[in-house]
Parts: sequence; C-alpha cells; structure tokens
Amino acid sequence: MIVVLCVLLIGTAICMICYWANFYMRGGVQVLEEDWYIRFQKAFLAADLWTSAAAIAGAAGLLAEQTYGLVFTLLAAGSLIFLGLMDIAFNIQNNLYRLVATSGEMKLELFINFWTLGLGTTLVVCLWPRVTLV
Repeated sequence: MIVVLCVLLIGTAICMICYWANFYMRGGVQVLEEDWYIRFQKAFLAADLWTSAAAIAGAAGLLAEQTYGLVFTLLAAGSLIFLGLMDIAFNIQNNLYRLVATSGEMKLELFINFWTLGLGTTLVVCLWPRVTLV
C-alpha cells in the first residue's frame, strides 16, 4: 500500500507542475480568459508548488521508512484537501460547474477537484494509524 501511495504522491506532484507549465506557456488549462479568473488561478501557484514539494518529500521519506515521510505526506494531504475545497468554493460561487458540459478545461477542473479531495482524504485515512504521539 505504501508504494502505491508514493506513486500517487509523485504522480500528483508531477501533474501539478505540468499544469502550471501549461498554464503559463500555453494557457490550455484555463477555463476562462477573464482577468478575474486568471488572477484567482495565479494565486494558487505557491500553494501548489508547496504541495508538490511536500508530496515528493513525503513519498521519498515513506519509501526510505523515515519519520519525515509521514510528516510531509500528511502535510501534503492537508494541502490537497484545502486546495480542493478552495477550488470547489470558487467554482460554485462563480457558477463555473455549468461549463462542464461544454468545456474540456472545466472537465479537467472537476477531475482535479475530485482528485485532490480523494487523494488527500485517502492519505489521511491510510496513514493516520501510523501517527504516534510522544
């Protein structure tokens, strides 16, 4: 199970980095070209990079059976859940889910919403039993 979680963590980190490369180089992942939307999305860059770094550090630590692996994986899990909830709230407030039927970019956003919440929750559920308080 640990190896599978590590593969998911590393894959997620790579996908987050690719998302941002696309966002800035091609704009192919942008649901809208409106200024208010682009500004909001750009606010996620630092948090996504932090989440990616925590996911990679967590996976490396878990594979090496080091304590920091559990710490960084749980940090990544919390970050994924937070980012997913922020994105969902924004999409609901701005009625963006109505675009799912006609927008491939919005379909990707919906997948990202499910992925971040699902993986974040799965990591917490699977790894919390390993937490020991001193």
